[in-house]
Amino acid sequence: YAYIGDGSILGDNTVVFPHATICPETIIGKRCIIHAGARLGGDGFGFAPQPDGTMRKIPQLGTVVLEDDVEVGSNTTIDRATLGETIIRRGAKLDNLVQIAHNVEIGEGAAMAAQSGIAGSAKLGKGCLIGGQAGIAGHIALEDGITLDAQTGVNRSLSNTSKMYRGSPAQPFRDQLRSENQRSSQQKRLAYT
Repeated sequence: YAYIGDGSILGDNTVVFPHATICPETIIGKRCIIHAGARLGGDGFGFAPQPDGTMRKIPQLGTVVLEDDVEVGSNTTIDRATLGETIIRRGAKLDNLVQIAHNVEIGEGAAMAAQSGIAGSAKLGKGCLIGGQAGIAGHIALEDGITLDAQTGVNRSLSNTSKMYRGSPAQPFRDQLRSENQRSSQQKRLAYT
């Protein structure tokens, strides 16, 4: 069975598969697909370090909003906002095992591949494509139309002056390939000396 919490709203023709959890007050638009084991609206990772070394939990009082035509893969988690909304815009597609943290905004038509994650309060622009195992730090923004290669690590906001990025930290695609090739050539030279 799936679990749908009190006060949640599901739009027409939305499908929720077995073992999905939709926590209270989650809002899901029309024609969405929530695959098995997905978790929407659980608490975000909000803790305040205390002087004695313990961590005090910060109440997560916001919600999750999925606009129309969103698909959420199996075992993907979307955390509720600390305040306000974690929002997945119209037509976005999230693969299996994706982590969306509290207060994130995923742009219209964006797609994220398996094991990728985005930390709290980050914003992913319209039409962005995120490769598998890519990681995006919190409180940054990726402009519309950016593509991240698999395993890219993003630690700063990215503009779409370069549409494709790869590596960690993320660099424009061609720059990073050039850097890899130079490193490989240097390693080969050292091996022959």
